[in-house]
Amino acid sequence: MKNPAEQIVATNKANMEAFEGALGQAYAGMEKLVELNMAATKAAMGESFGHAKAVMSVKTPQEFMTLQTSFFQPMAEKSVAYFQHVQSIATEGSAGFTQQVEANLAEAQKAFGASMDQMVKNAPAGSEAAVAAFQNAVNNSQKAIESAQATIKKATESAQANFAAAAKKAAKV
Repeated sequence: MKNPAEQIVATNKANMEAFEGALGQAYAGMEKLVELNMAATKAAMGESFGHAKAVMSVKTPQEFMTLQTSFFQPMAEKSVAYFQHVQSIATEGSAGFTQQVEANLAEAQKAFGASMDQMVKNAPAGSEAAVAAFQNAVNNSQKAIESAQATIKKATESAQANFAAAAKKAAKV
């Protein structure tokens, strides 16, 4: 079995690699958002110039009103579709990130537990009370981390559900 220092170094190395992977995922999500925004901007620009040209050729007020209505009605639908696409990109990115963080945290807790067991075995005689207090503190901190993870997961799910509901209501309006 590795000594505790080697285990901590190995765990830190694994955490650094996991962090690198998480940043890669975040970067990929940002790339998707940039691509979406560029496509949406290009489409909006084309539609705006097309509309402006059409407005310049209008001859009656009724034609103008019909043209304006036909321009603005689909805009709401496009906005809803855009925000749904943004939500799917965010959901996809956060799900992958959350899974990776949870897996790495579980692995880190496992490695830390193994290090703790090794330290307990090598603890000098008479230090049982201090070791027990330290183990209790570690267990309590792990429970707090698990509780925080559960709370964050629930809050994320709730926010995503609220966003989906708002998008549906906006589409109906």
